[in-house]
Amino acid sequence: MTIPEILSTYKTIAVVGLSANKFRPSYGVSAYMQRAGYRIIPVNPGQSSILGETCYPDLLAVPEKVEIVNIFRQPDAVPAVVDQAIAIGAKVIWMQEDVVHEEAAAKARAAGLDVVMDRCILKDHRAAGL
Repeated sequence: MTIPEILSTYKTIAVVGLSANKFRPSYGVSAYMQRAGYRIIPVNPGQSSILGETCYPDLLAVPEKVEIVNIFRQPDAVPAVVDQAIAIGAKVIWMQEDVVHEEAAAKARAAGLDVVMDRCILKDHRAAGL
């Protein structure tokens, strides 16, 4: 799938590493996507809620279907997130800018997930004109 196809097809985004700090990129990007009509599911073990949504400690704890897993974590954390995304049946792994992990991306693709790496979902949403 192309990036515009991903963004127009899938509307539920689990954001791994979503910060409660309004000045962090993860917060601003997720708030934008929420305003654009996407369902944001925060994944951060240190918080109980972010952006008015219940926060979960990891992807395995999320009780609803996740389509896109948006990763705001250091690259060394990506393999474990990808393993959980595969386990819950997510459709897309999205690694934000400066998040690159080729081996985890290959594993996700082999499991049938689309992978977007080193790109900002907000910038791509704006560019797609959605």
